[in-house]
Amino acid sequence: MSTTPSWHQRLLGGFKRTSDRLVGNLAGLGTARLDEATLDDIEEALIASDLGPVTAKRIRDRLADGSFERGMEELGIRLVVAEEIEKVLEKVAKPLEIEAFPRPQVILVIGVNGSGKTTTIAKLAHWLVEQDYGVMLAAGDTFRAAAIGQLATWAERVGVPIVRGAEGGDAAGIVFEGVKQATDKGIDALIVDTAGRLQNKRELMDELAKIRRVLGRINPASPHDVVLVLDATTGQNALSQIEVFKEVAGVTGLVMTKLDGTARGGVLVAAAEQFGLPIHAIGVGETLSDLRPFDPKEVARIIAGVEELVR
Repeated sequence: MSTTPSWHQRLLGGFKRTSDRLVGNLAGLGTARLDEATLDDIEEALIASDLGPVTAKRIRDRLADGSFERGMEELGIRLVVAEEIEKVLEKVAKPLEIEAFPRPQVILVIGVNGSGKTTTIAKLAHWLVEQDYGVMLAAGDTFRAAAIGQLATWAERVGVPIVRGAEGGDAAGIVFEGVKQATDKGIDALIVDTAGRLQNKRELMDELAKIRRVLGRINPASPHDVVLVLDATTGQNALSQIEVFKEVAGVTGLVMTKLDGTARGGVLVAAAEQFGLPIHAIGVGETLSDLRPFDPKEVARIIAGVEELVR
């Protein structure tokens, strides 16, 4: 019998801190009558759980409209929380689809250094290979030799080809060569690593603009996707990263990674509410199989701490 945790078990573990925090913040707030003071407390508890002020206010309004006179037990409050979180997440839970023609579909992956960007590329490649897509990686983060070496190691583990160059090389040239080789080999998806140095936004913007110009000369539709990798352990700081990278790189979708026992996973909801960008996948661990699209209802129930009660 396999001892590998199921995806559901990994989700439970990944959102444990978030769920425990939300349940703890809501503890004791159920009451025979949900008066204004109690509703304020509930709203503050939801904000403190990283769900974001917009979602927190909508849940408060829902509780006020539906249950103000009759009151509600704590479990009932959490069920409402789960329903409202699901409404937010179901609008953005959109797996990355490989549908570009002509191939390859070019996927630029961006994110600050330390966000888990390189390992997320490997996991995304693994997921696509499992679906029988041909995948190639391009080491476009030429700013750091370590990034090039790390991506090459992952490419070998996943069993996909990689286009790479020397440290300090021309990232746009690497991407151009990647598209050329991917086209010649009939590759479905070219996943491109990019530099993650936000301390100089202008330099990063210029580099990404050059990559876009090169890609545009090959295929005006590319890059087909610009995917931002976010580190869930940074909490609300992830939201400011979305804001900056939208300006710098034209983000088209998100991947939330490092949703482990230390993560502040409520920010997944806040990001969905505030930006409405597709969230293609979430990462809940370190192995290659730990990145997957998610079920909004399942995640919502886990966050609200009611999943085991309503299955």
